Amino acid sequence: MDFWIWSLVLVVVTYIVHKALEIKNHFRQYGVPQPAEIPFLGFFGKNMMLRRYFGLVLEDLLKNHREAKYIGVHSFATPVIIVQDLELIKGVLVKNFDNFSHRRTFTEDVNDPLFTKNLAALNGDRWREIRNILSPAFTASKLRAMHVLMAGCADNFVKQVIVKYGDKEDMDTKDAITKYTNDVIASCAFGIEVDSLKDPNNEFYLNGKKSTDFTRTSAMFKFIILSVFPWLATKLGIKLIEKEESDFFIKVIETTLKTRKDKGIYRPDMLQLLIESAEKNVSLDFLDITAQAFIFFLAGFETVSNLLCMIVHELSINQVCQDKLKEEVNETMQKCNGQPSFEAINNMIYLDAVFNETLRLHPVPLLSRMCSKDFELPPAVPGARPYVIKAGIEVVIPASAIHKNPDYYQDPEKFNPERYVNKKLTTSDPTALGFGLGPRMCIGNRFAIHECKVLMVYLLSKCNLLPAKKTCNPFVYGKNSFAPVPEGGFWVKIRPRN
Repeated sequence: MDFWIWSLVLVVVTYIVHKALEIKNHFRQYGVPQPAEIPFLGFFGKNMMLRRYFGLVLEDLLKNHREAKYIGVHSFATPVIIVQDLELIKGVLVKNFDNFSHRRTFTEDVNDPLFTKNLAALNGDRWREIRNILSPAFTASKLRAMHVLMAGCADNFVKQVIVKYGDKEDMDTKDAITKYTNDVIASCAFGIEVDSLKDPNNEFYLNGKKSTDFTRTSAMFKFIILSVFPWLATKLGIKLIEKEESDFFIKVIETTLKTRKDKGIYRPDMLQLLIESAEKNVSLDFLDITAQAFIFFLAGFETVSNLLCMIVHELSINQVCQDKLKEEVNETMQKCNGQPSFEAINNMIYLDAVFNETLRLHPVPLLSRMCSKDFELPPAVPGARPYVIKAGIEVVIPASAIHKNPDYYQDPEKFNPERYVNKKLTTSDPTALGFGLGPRMCIGNRFAIHECKVLMVYLLSKCNLLPAKKTCNPFVYGKNSFAPVPEGGFWVKIRPRN
């Protein structure tokens, strides 16, 4: 009996050692640079355990391998390619899109429709079909119609912020601004009017807050399982969003659709477009509509609020930039009699520069694509061998590290909107990755940009932004979030302008 037990132990140990050596030598046999990794945790697993902001991890990694076009790492035992060469980045995101058209699937559970059916989770022909249906929702004419809804939310937000925080106390910027983004999305996507600053206990805000709170340990654990082992998450019934929140959004859409149909209500919002598309397209069902509205909410609630918080933060600690922007805001307000139009805001050059510089300095740490067809990369460094990325392997674009590379931006750690005053950004620039590039870039980027600009115009027309006691300056990234947020959160002092 002992013989068989020890034989089994020997076989298992031999397999583990063989697999560990295989992982260790996978990239090295092609001459691809590979950092030190923990066996079976890899580079990503190791840094998840260290709980360090991943943007900084990637920046440090690439600083040590400036000469390489790409670097090989592992996510646990799975190979991952990190690309930093600009031509290769354009190749992955644009030129060779057919080879990298997929995104990582977070769940395979058909009982989790909000995640399996939304645009961000779809791949292949279904992704193309849904994107083509949604694209008209973000044209200039549709945004112009939604501008009135955004302006109403922004004006109401600023009035209440002055009453609540003006000359009284420091403001938790994230807490306040998520209420604005919640109200905008509720209005522009779901057709629901809420006032979350006045009524912070409204169901829409509370469920949105729960759905987007990924800083909890339980949520981070679920995120890791869903991203690395989606098949296991399906078997264990693990979902990123709890059933209570999921059911709430499904019920909201169901009720709204019925009300609009029964009463003949029309609103210039995303939900209306989805309703009209469903009437023409039999392949778009109720859960498809709900999933698109939900992912729009998820992105708008969390991502846009973080970006707005960053803009407020940078302006509060860079008073010269704030004063210059306030001058432009004053001119715009005077020309528009206090009601800035869609066109007037889009023509604000310095506001655009402030937005672009904030997005450059504080982007999401990375973009991710899955190889859908085998693709041969050139040698990573001179003298190395070409490397073939197999279908199903992840390719990471380190957006934050690209944005902070001194080869592309002078003094990259400095907040300097002037670098964008005379520079027109293009959607094919691989050094500007805030919204991604190519066919899978963020479909709602124009909506997000305008939502941010509208609030900043209304806010700066009435308020001065000052550093608070708890403002994180110099900036230190928090450890418990994938998004770029400061340690201790966002804080600002709001003072009414004379």
